[in-house]
Amino acid sequence: MSLSTQDIEILIRGAFPEADIRVQSPDGHHFSAEVVDESFRSMSRVAQQRAVNATVKTYIDSGELHALALTTRAPLSE
Repeated sequence: MSLSTQDIEILIRGAFPEADIRVQSPDGHHFSAEVVDESFRSMSRVAQQRAVNATVKTYIDSGELHALALTTRAPLSE
């Protein structure tokens, strides 16, 4: 089974239901995701990325997903 950008967004949204999530793939094999969530405000960048990676870990471990570049941050303050 090959994952789509929508599949990856659904997996991430399961842990971050209120997040602004954008997943892209130029070729269907290499993916990038930007995840903006309030819960990241108190977390280091490494902790943010670990939290997101945990949502797709099963697919990374199985080899179905082998490249996911992440950008994570808390929403900008107004």
